[in-house]
Amino acid sequence: MSEITANGAASADPSARYWTRDHHPENSTLLGFWLYLMSDCLLFAGLFATYAVLGRNYAGGPTGAELFELGTIALNTAFLLLSSITYGFAMIAAQRRNVGAVIGWLAVTGLFGAAFLFLEIEEFMHLIHLGAGPQRSAFLSSFFALVGTHGLHVTFGIIWLITLIFQVKKHGLTVENRRRLMCLSMFWHFLDVIWIGVFTFVYLMGVLP
Repeated sequence: MSEITANGAASADPSARYWTRDHHPENSTLLGFWLYLMSDCLLFAGLFATYAVLGRNYAGGPTGAELFELGTIALNTAFLLLSSITYGFAMIAAQRRNVGAVIGWLAVTGLFGAAFLFLEIEEFMHLIHLGAGPQRSAFLSSFFALVGTHGLHVTFGIIWLITLIFQVKKHGLTVENRRRLMCLSMFWHFLDVIWIGVFTFVYLMGVLP
């Protein structure tokens, strides 16, 4: 029995029975990434809830008002928010198919992210030097867990960003690379939103009596 091939001709070859092609649904990656971000929301929701319960259990140790330096934290917040703006410039450059500008703005974004991590690591080391490590009290355990988890996400984001810079430099703004840029954009802005929650809930409320 003959089969109809892709060009409409009849063929008795069983191998010509089906017409297949590689296809990646345009929205499947973004949908999957949205699902990942929702699962990450649940992770941070659990960490925020833990801090809400344990954040006042000082066990006779130092409080947030005694430990937190809002000036440094405000500078750190500015670095992360500026990185979100520069990533937005990278996305605008990608829409204009300007590869050089995309790479440049991604590099600036990575520098802001690295500055954020540097100040956060310095803060952790300073607290540990003062004897206010995560083992000191339930307050500090929940603090290090929440802020440290966010810092790990920023670290992974920077690694992803560097990888994407090399991919864009080598292959240009292909459909795949533009999709990766969009996914990283959602991830990076998500980290900004989480940090605003950390800054408000942990640091600003932590210095209140």
